[in-house]
Amino acid sequence: MTEIETAPSAQNRPSIRDAAPTAPRQDPPVNPHHARRWLILAVLGLAQLMIVLDATVVNIALPDAQKALAFSNGDRQWIVTAYSLAFGGLLLFCGRLADLIGRKNTFLIGLLGFALASLLGGLAPNFEVLVTARALQGAAGAMLAPSALSLLTTTFTDARERGTAFAVFGGIAGSGAAIGLLLGGLLTEYFNWRWTLFVNLVLTAPAIIGALLLLHSQRSEHRPKLDVVGTLAVTGSLFSLVYGFSNASSHGWHSASTWGFLAVGAALLALFTWWQTRTAHPLLPLRILLDRDRGGSFAAMFIASAGMFGVFLFLTYYLQAMIGYSPVKTGLAFMPMIAVLMVAATLATTRLLPRIGARPLLSLGMVLSAVGMAWMTGIGVTGDYVGQILGPLLLIGAGIGLVMAPAMGSATLGVNPDDAGVASATVNTMQQIGGSIGTALLNTLATSAATAYLVGKTPTAAVLAEAQLHSYTTAFWWSAGIFAVGAVVCGLLLRPGVRAADPDAAPVVHM
Repeated sequence: MTEIETAPSAQNRPSIRDAAPTAPRQDPPVNPHHARRWLILAVLGLAQLMIVLDATVVNIALPDAQKALAFSNGDRQWIVTAYSLAFGGLLLFCGRLADLIGRKNTFLIGLLGFALASLLGGLAPNFEVLVTARALQGAAGAMLAPSALSLLTTTFTDARERGTAFAVFGGIAGSGAAIGLLLGGLLTEYFNWRWTLFVNLVLTAPAIIGALLLLHSQRSEHRPKLDVVGTLAVTGSLFSLVYGFSNASSHGWHSASTWGFLAVGAALLALFTWWQTRTAHPLLPLRILLDRDRGGSFAAMFIASAGMFGVFLFLTYYLQAMIGYSPVKTGLAFMPMIAVLMVAATLATTRLLPRIGARPLLSLGMVLSAVGMAWMTGIGVTGDYVGQILGPLLLIGAGIGLVMAPAMGSATLGVNPDDAGVASATVNTMQQIGGSIGTALLNTLATSAATAYLVGKTPTAAVLAEAQLHSYTTAFWWSAGIFAVGAVVCGLLLRPGVRAADPDAAPVVHM
């Protein structure tokens, strides 16, 4: 082990005979994961991939699952919503649980729970069992996601290595949804829809083995008590908000099941915020949110996730419904975007973030994504992938790569070790809730745009096709607006320059 000590000046340096006895030096804490950190990154990345791709891998299989289990179009959304409800509603609770009982324990529980829920879903004989399995997957994901990110935060303490690790992890987070589309297409086309769930058994098996062999138990030294009131308030709030926005796409904004749940969610969120200032053991210490860089990074994750799903959701519809792409070809269409995203994420976190800080990166990423979304509105009824789609996809991939990985790193940089789990959970909460709200909001706006386009027109095949195209371009314009707002928010909240070391941060381990 090596240490850096501050040497006194020559004139003030005491002689050996005059030196007073001093307390024995204490070496910095040894990181038990340091020697195996890259193998641990592979295990954590595998878990993150499973979590993120499961948000979309089932989407392409929904038509086949609907035929097999004979459920209605109205019920179809709950296959997706059940996952996001459980995931978004339980994330903060599970993040604090990781701090209480140990991150290895919650990581393993999450992996095992995800595998069992996926097995149940793959064997589902009816709609009710499938929805239950998806909700259980979401609950297991809520246990798994903050554990994985907090383990990453505490495993990689060297600045350069941390940048590389977060580039990989952020790249997976940003591209996992598109990978899910490709994998879902392959499994549905060449096997059947049930394999979009069974595939998780293949992914969890090596992750469980790796976690058992590589991870050491880690828990907070001070073991803060669980905030029961805060847990109930924030879980109810997130559940109500996601449920309300999900209902907006099917029932409209005027429905009591939409605005009622949104109002309840807002009230519970206000109660949660007030309670966090009163309790001795807050679930989400407000110091985590009130740090400008961390709060700005949380906001960036929320906004980018809300806007990003405009690409995955509506471009998928466009490619399959309008220009006749197969599920596999649709997934392949997203691969150039993934490649650019991974390169941008790596460069941003390893080269640019340590030199210029998060503010210019996140702001530029939002601007590039906004321009790419606006460019995407040039699509036509016939469709030209190279001329109309590829360019915008590459630009959006670069933008999301500049946002996701640096935001993840900045959001957890310098956090107190006791708060690592809940800070990591907050990152995942912003990503999941942002994606859920963005999907519901954009879907509602797109549906309304199609309906408005048809007013006063004869619904011929050509007019219906134009209405459908108008709904997609409307969603892309709104996504562009969301990213533009994100650029302003990042510019206002994030501090310029490279972030200075936080004296309350977890100590850097020297090997």
